[in-house]
Amino acid sequence: MPLALTRAVPPSISQCELTHIGRHPIDHARAVAQHRNYERALVAVGCQIVAVPAAPDLPDSVFVEDTAVVLDEVAVITRPGAASRRGETVATAEVLAAHRALVAIETPGTLEGGDVLRVGRRLFVGASSRSNPDGLGQLDRHARRFGYEVVTVPLRGCLHLKSAVTLVAPDTIVVNPAWVDAGLLGDLHVVEVDAREPFAANALLVGDRVIFPAAHARTRDRLAARGVVIESVDVSELAKAEGGVTCCSLIVE
Repeated sequence: MPLALTRAVPPSISQCELTHIGRHPIDHARAVAQHRNYERALVAVGCQIVAVPAAPDLPDSVFVEDTAVVLDEVAVITRPGAASRRGETVATAEVLAAHRALVAIETPGTLEGGDVLRVGRRLFVGASSRSNPDGLGQLDRHARRFGYEVVTVPLRGCLHLKSAVTLVAPDTIVVNPAWVDAGLLGDLHVVEVDAREPFAANALLVGDRVIFPAAHARTRDRLAARGVVIESVDVSELAKAEGGVTCCSLIVE
């Protein structure tokens, strides 16, 4: 059974980092309820929830995915590009130490887990404002020891690589072509988001099911037509913090 590391929505979430969207009021109580339902969806697709200790004073701490890249053999503890987020990694490392050997991205490198998309033994890494060339180089050195290939992918207009493209099946991606060139990710089947739903490329594949934001019904229908089995969740308050369904958990197989 895969583990899903999650972290509570902090009361300070309204002070979160924002890069590509405007700031709007976040209803903390509603965000907490949505996060609880998200955890239920993780259980529904076969995960066991493991709680990383809450961090009330770290506004982005609910987005635990950004703090590590978990491979079969090792977990790479990241160094977030946003300085305000660098305190988030300590608790994640303490939890992951029970499940993986640990290595870390060190200064001056920066890397956020939302920029790393694993497809088999290839790690596609977004060249975003949060993950710099030094961080990508360090990830390459750590991953290459275990037979992974790291491929840098240019981005435009979005926060992380997984804002623009994610897996919905082992051989299929959902992509926003305005933000990333799907052809750079190899020979995969491609489902494009509906143009009216630019944030719909963020989906979480666990086993043979996909957790997907309820707000993006048109793209959801495109995925369903391809046979993708979807667990729909409302993450509208978390989306105001530039978050999605991948970044609220770290999956440990």
